[in-house]
Amino acid sequence: MLSRDIEIFRTVMIAGSATRAGKVLGVSQPAVSMSLQRLERQAGLPLFVRTGARLVPTQEAQVLLEDVQEHFVGMEVIQQRLHTLSHRGGGRVRIASFPGLGGGFLSRVLARLSRERERKLVSLEVMLSSAVRELALRGEIELGLVAESVSVSGLEHALFAQYFGVVACPVGHPLAANNVVTPQQLASYPFVALKPDDIVSARLGAICCANGVSLQTVVETSYTFNLCELVRSGVGVAVVNPVTACDYLQAGLVFRPFSERLEFSAFTVWPAGQSPSPFIRAMLVEMRKGLEADMTTLKAAMPAASRRIELHRFSRAQVSI
Repeated sequence: MLSRDIEIFRTVMIAGSATRAGKVLGVSQPAVSMSLQRLERQAGLPLFVRTGARLVPTQEAQVLLEDVQEHFVGMEVIQQRLHTLSHRGGGRVRIASFPGLGGGFLSRVLARLSRERERKLVSLEVMLSSAVRELALRGEIELGLVAESVSVSGLEHALFAQYFGVVACPVGHPLAANNVVTPQQLASYPFVALKPDDIVSARLGAICCANGVSLQTVVETSYTFNLCELVRSGVGVAVVNPVTACDYLQAGLVFRPFSERLEFSAFTVWPAGQSPSPFIRAMLVEMRKGLEADMTTLKAAMPAASRRIELHRFSRAQVSI
């Protein structure tokens, strides 16, 4: 069965007539008719009922169209993959990240890679971790950053880092007078939180339960940067990841260590069987340096007595790529 005949059949079904299909494909109406007849002979059954100049699809034609559409969707995926590979070969590096690291942090990392970037066009997309995973599974990115809540099965992956929550409050807030903030102190003020289905939110709930306190949650949201904006607007206080906290050091917010270890984790992912390019390897090195530098900057903005508290950790078992 010829693929051209299948293409003509599909076009006739979509266009509604042999004449319109011929115009779409740039072939004559008789050529379309001959192709359909050839397809019917190979199938051994009629696919159209001919009433004058009209072609009425049979039930068998409708069933066949479903399979044909799946075939053409697969071809479109292949074409998209080829397009992606051609751009990659042309010096474009496509990176995707979840919002927790995709804002100021990656901007600072890319700034440190300025010499390498002279030879590379970087395409950076910030999206949900689940969307980053899908791009990596389809081989459409060279590097992805995802939160721990997303499965990394089917991908090459490594734990990038663990980092620990800090308390965010406005300048002049009573909590800012503390070197370290406890759950009991946190529970005394209106609180803005990540949504309950977030794994970090569940951990914070367990910490508060273990300490016998209940937070006065007034707003729930999905992203740490939203928490920082809510705190800046005076809606409440929050426990946020320290990476995002660095983006708000000059925005009227004060950060203090949380007495309990509230863990955030981030993973690097890339397509299975794919070796990272020299640029990506260099970027991963700069990411580690960048996180160290950010945490040093954040600690410097805190009281001297609170700077001994650990804000991040790199896994010793991190996969070497």
